[in-house]
Amino acid sequence: MTMEESEARTRKAQRQRLRRARERAVSSYDHAAVVPAEVGRRMLERLDLVRVPEGPILDAGCATGVVTRLIARRLPRTPIIAMDPAATLVGRARAGTSALGRLISRWQGGAAGWIAGDLDALPIRPRSLAMVWSNLVLQWQADPAAAFAEMHRVLKPGGLLMFSTLGPDTLKELRSAAARIGDGPTVPRFPDMHDLGDLLVHAGFADPVMDMELITLTFADPGALLRDLKEQGSIDTLVAPDRGLKGRRVHARWIEALESERRAGLIPATFEVVYGHAWKPESAPAVTADGNHVIRIHRPGRPR
Repeated sequence: MTMEESEARTRKAQRQRLRRARERAVSSYDHAAVVPAEVGRRMLERLDLVRVPEGPILDAGCATGVVTRLIARRLPRTPIIAMDPAATLVGRARAGTSALGRLISRWQGGAAGWIAGDLDALPIRPRSLAMVWSNLVLQWQADPAAAFAEMHRVLKPGGLLMFSTLGPDTLKELRSAAARIGDGPTVPRFPDMHDLGDLLVHAGFADPVMDMELITLTFADPGALLRDLKEQGSIDTLVAPDRGLKGRRVHARWIEALESERRAGLIPATFEVVYGHAWKPESAPAVTADGNHVIRIHRPGRPR
């Protein structure tokens, strides 16, 4: 098997795992997905800082459509395509938009569409979108570079990519617990924002801007943390496929290890949220005098 064939097989396996995990979470997603909903709202606030080009938008990873509907309210005359790897989540997103809402949107010129698809193989025509929006789904891609390349392909020149994803300090408490377990489940370390900025440039995007913040949730008991991750379809994509949380003994070891992370009576769960936006250039991306591409990094708490 060649390296290309091996990479393709890995991407296919990850797509299938992500799809299955999100399909299973359809009935519990909205209750558990507190962080994606909050991050989506914060992304909307960041739209005030950029010029939004006119034309169709792809919400790549729409889940149940909560944030999709917020985008539609913000940009009522803009056609929006809601897409998710899980067809059942796409169905839930469509069902969440009333027939009257769909009629009003169509009358205003912002008719929506709903499709199932993968971020690294977008079922979208080249150069057909003004913006790609992706909220907390990129982290589950086996090859984020392939996803960025696809997003670049479907954007028109001058189009905008706006995304959020998870950084390396995400669920560091879970990773610490996994280390205590030893020969048990493993938790991946997500790429940091500098690496993501490089991937954007290599995909052909211009003027990438990266930012990061930490969001910490607390839980009364470790079981509640694990349930939340499972109910939003995350646990099966976080934990290595051959070392899942199946079985009472393994689950008990996780509970015991997470108890060691208790602080002030609660179990913390840290999420390092990375925000990024970049443009598909009308011409070649900007470079410095020595030929290096420009990537702007915003540090938390520092003025922009």
